[in-house]
Amino acid sequence: MNAIRSLALFVVLTGIGPTLGFSASPLTFEKDVRPILKAHCFHCHGESGVKEAELDVRLRHWIVAGGDSGEAIVVGNPDDSLLLERVASGDMPPGDKNLSDGDIATLREWIQQGAKTARDEPESLDAGDYITEEERAFWSFQPISHPKIPAVASSRVATPIDAFVLQRLESQGLAFSETADRYTLIRRATFDLWGLPPDPESVEAFVHDPSPNAYKNLIDRLLASPRYGERWGRHWLDVAGYADSDGYTNTDVEREFAYFYRDYVIDSFNDDKPLDQFIVEQLAGDELVDDAGGSGDLTPQRIAQLAATGFLRTAPDGTAAGGAERDLAINSTIADTIDIVSTSLLGLTVGCARCHDHRYDPISQADYHRLRAIFEPALDWKKWKTPMHRRISLYTEADKQARAAVEARAKAATDARTRRQQEHLDRTLYEELLVVPDDVREPLKAAYQTEKAKRTTEQVALLEEYPSVASISAGSLYLYSQQRARRANDIEKEAAEREARYVTEAQQKLAAESPDVVVSAKSLEQHHPTGFAEVLRYREAAAICRKLDSKKKLADLQSEIAEIRSTAPKEKFLRVLTEPVNHTPESHLFIRGDHNQLGQIVEPGELTVLQSFTPVEIVANDSDRSTTGRRLAYARHLTSGKHPLLARVLINRIWLHHFGRGIVDSPGDFGRLGSEPTHPELLDWLADDLMRSGWKLKRMHRMMMLSTTYTQASHRTEKLDRVDPDNRLYARMSIRRLESEAIRDAMIAATGVMTSEMHGPPVPVKEDAVGQIVLGKEKLDGERKPTGEDSDFEGVSRRSVYVQVRRSRPLAVLETFDIATVSPNCTERNFSNVAPQSLLLMNSQFAIDHAERLADQMIREDDDPAEQISQAWKQCFGSSIENTVLVEMMDFIEKQTAAFRARNTKLTPGAAHRLALASACQAMFSTNEFLYVD
Repeated sequence: MNAIRSLALFVVLTGIGPTLGFSASPLTFEKDVRPILKAHCFHCHGESGVKEAELDVRLRHWIVAGGDSGEAIVVGNPDDSLLLERVASGDMPPGDKNLSDGDIATLREWIQQGAKTARDEPESLDAGDYITEEERAFWSFQPISHPKIPAVASSRVATPIDAFVLQRLESQGLAFSETADRYTLIRRATFDLWGLPPDPESVEAFVHDPSPNAYKNLIDRLLASPRYGERWGRHWLDVAGYADSDGYTNTDVEREFAYFYRDYVIDSFNDDKPLDQFIVEQLAGDELVDDAGGSGDLTPQRIAQLAATGFLRTAPDGTAAGGAERDLAINSTIADTIDIVSTSLLGLTVGCARCHDHRYDPISQADYHRLRAIFEPALDWKKWKTPMHRRISLYTEADKQARAAVEARAKAATDARTRRQQEHLDRTLYEELLVVPDDVREPLKAAYQTEKAKRTTEQVALLEEYPSVASISAGSLYLYSQQRARRANDIEKEAAEREARYVTEAQQKLAAESPDVVVSAKSLEQHHPTGFAEVLRYREAAAICRKLDSKKKLADLQSEIAEIRSTAPKEKFLRVLTEPVNHTPESHLFIRGDHNQLGQIVEPGELTVLQSFTPVEIVANDSDRSTTGRRLAYARHLTSGKHPLLARVLINRIWLHHFGRGIVDSPGDFGRLGSEPTHPELLDWLADDLMRSGWKLKRMHRMMMLSTTYTQASHRTEKLDRVDPDNRLYARMSIRRLESEAIRDAMIAATGVMTSEMHGPPVPVKEDAVGQIVLGKEKLDGERKPTGEDSDFEGVSRRSVYVQVRRSRPLAVLETFDIATVSPNCTERNFSNVAPQSLLLMNSQFAIDHAERLADQMIREDDDPAEQISQAWKQCFGSSIENTVLVEMMDFIEKQTAAFRARNTKLTPGAAHRLALASACQAMFSTNEFLYVD
């Protein structure tokens, strides 16, 4: 223990010092002491039946009773209290997680005051979870109220939001800032709703629109575009933990059809699907229709409901990968799924209660397993289904018929290839037999054509002697094709030898009758027609052998078959979560989170603390359904309008994406370790209004974005920086850095090459030759090293939401600017400001390519350098360039052009200007004005 801590403990234990004296109000066990012991001591002293030294500290009277060493505290006498002595010395808790000096002071003061409780304690905790009234009273567990809109006298109140915000501002002597100019408003609104910069034409139209409803009409136009669903779908995909790969192991297996869930999310936002329906479909879309396996009649609506259950399939899943311990991988997947559900919908870190009671929130380990039991019929770890077995085919009857017709054509083509292949086999055999001795030709042919099992010993020996015949097969034809020249030469040699022999025979036959006649190759046909015919047969065979390429012919036929099959409708699958029919597994608490140590049986249920005001029963098996109905019952409970968390969590997340921070600044944690709401009445009013107005998200966008709170300028003042430096009271708009996807998309949009294609398989990513993750289809050489470039492949200019999310391979340009890390999900993005970001904008091929594309576009549209710069500026920022900046940029381009020509004397003036203009465009991409929105 160091000297500073020793001094601090001396102060604590002796009561010296003005700040560590007795508190004004009496301390109680439930409010002041139990949270300390729960965070540091329950794990070893009471929880899950573990009582080291026979000491249980979960109740006050058990602490007084003590353990093996006697009573743990002496009421009214902290100096003789063993518990205080052990924690003050640092001996307990073991390890380096000592209690803080403040916690130790609280324990001492509580004992000194008489170790009081707020109320009578239960005699035991065997009856169930023990939650104190103080824990139940925490703000986020209370029912959502319907606060009255504050009555504030101000013409700046445009929506009820402003009344709540302004009331708080006035209490601090503050007021709203002035309204932002129209250039700022359209850029802010377009990035908020589309994740893209506004095009110059839209900016000019809005800025000069005389209508008093110009801004309102702008918001409506932005909300009506499919770009809106892509932008806000991305936000939800973060919290859902969406990925196109399984993660868990290094193999990171790709999820071929995960994109159906991504497309469902985008379409749901574009359709303004009520958020309660959106949540129910994701938790229990398969149970909305009671059919075996969840498929039924695959109407578009049914497909959407099933695709929605992909929400429960986003967690890392190593159960299909080799090398993973199966039961551990299964239970890790289930645990990650519970984490995703709880942080995204409840805003609670329920996963912290997986192995023991939650250290800070009133969530017991039994609570965790009750929540898990809701999902257990579909995620049964003892009867686990791998990802491949959790798919539903989208093949229709028409698709099947079309595939059957294609397959019939492919079979006909396959039969034709088989016949052609046999012809080549016969031809090869014929050619090889031409060069064997005449006396073995027929026996060798017979041996080859005899079934292997029926060959005689002599035939086997003969084939071993002539392996060039024995090795002929469909699989080796390509080798014989490669040896065509050798075989043709052998046949021609044999033809020449036979020709010479037949000439000699003919000459000898004519010697007695016509000694003057000379037989030659030319006259062989006249004097030895049979021999001539045989020689001719050999030479024709050699010519065919040289000409005929069986490898190419058969490959062409195989390609034709593949082409035919490629016309068949591709079978696609939905990745879903469904329950087996009539399957009600028994759920257990896992002792210390170990699936090999089964504890008590638990029934499905809501967290105990959330049932204080809205009790609910999740029946283990709905007798009216073929499935248990647990998930559907839970989903309907969440969206009933009475749940204290769901609407608060959702509306807080909407606020976060419009204002840069949530009303609760920990969107995934509404518990004690999270932030308390800065405007609790506003949070409840918005949550209540969301539910009362039919859970419509676009309506909430309009209310927030039409408010004075949202339309303020972002200018800082000395007073604001002194009173509210973090802008938690919203007396101005906060400047926000764009997310990684918005930065990439803005660069693509500025060049004018972004495609509007929606839906479908993701744009693939790969590792390039230097190890960076870039867009492209992976091509590897024989040593499995990356090869080839794909800078212009189809899809390279699609929006970032359609880029493949590989957990092990985040796209470099996105990762550098803080892409969401889905392990298992991301409730809030980080926003860093680090050197690699500047280096990427300076040196990455992506930035260079798009700067050159923007320069090329400007050059095509105008040959005046000043106009080129001005238009590029508009493309990047939406506003007109100031004259002083234009002069500086012109001077920069002039110097850059000269520098490029000095470096390379072969450059033409036009080529050098193009490079200089591209440098200027790249500089624009690197500015704060491009990377931030105010």
